[in-house]
Amino acid sequence: MRVIVRTVSELCITVGTLIVLFVVYVLFWTGVKADSEMDDQIDLLHQQWSKGAVHPTAAASRAPEEPASYKYGKPFAIMYIPRLGFTWNKPVLEGTGTGVLKKGLAHYARTARLGQKGNFAVAGHRRTYGDPFQAFPTLRPGDAVVLTDGTTWFTYRIDKGPYKTVPSDVEVIDPVPRKSGYTRPGRYLTLTTCDPEWGHSHRLIVWAHMASTQPVEAGEPKALRR
Repeated sequence: MRVIVRTVSELCITVGTLIVLFVVYVLFWTGVKADSEMDDQIDLLHQQWSKGAVHPTAAASRAPEEPASYKYGKPFAIMYIPRLGFTWNKPVLEGTGTGVLKKGLAHYARTARLGQKGNFAVAGHRRTYGDPFQAFPTLRPGDAVVLTDGTTWFTYRIDKGPYKTVPSDVEVIDPVPRKSGYTRPGRYLTLTTCDPEWGHSHRLIVWAHMASTQPVEAGEPKALRR
């Protein structure tokens, strides 16, 4: 009997240890790896831009509505959201696969390109892998979302959200999202993340419109100035 009790006790201790290690991995280690990976993606973009290896979103050499050439899993822009902190900046990569979301924010490939007419839609983790959108519920109408592709600053202003819906509600990233309040085509931005904080039964959405653009040579936009 003592042997059985001891065996069960040892098994419980082992299971408990494994659970603790798993929690540490989820809460800490994935964040460390993701932060490092996101920093690497941003460094890669800065290196490319410094060498002139830029694929601008709206180059003068092509029609304004001609889409940029994005490669799956590769970064093409950096996003800043002052409401989430003036040091908050994340790379935006093409595609929404699991591996892509571990490296930063992910652009829904079927939506508009950055700066183009339509709906530029981006997803990010609420928790784990760097927690990029942990504070997503704090976003409010009027908040700025700023992006750059190395040649241009794009400043969007949030109009609606956070709006709670279910994962099957794919209309939220339509060119003119029905529940956004927009009634005509424009240059829009949609951000999506999971809800609740440690679950994925629902989604939180914010919608924004493009408020202004300026070349990077003109310096940072007002929304990024403290």
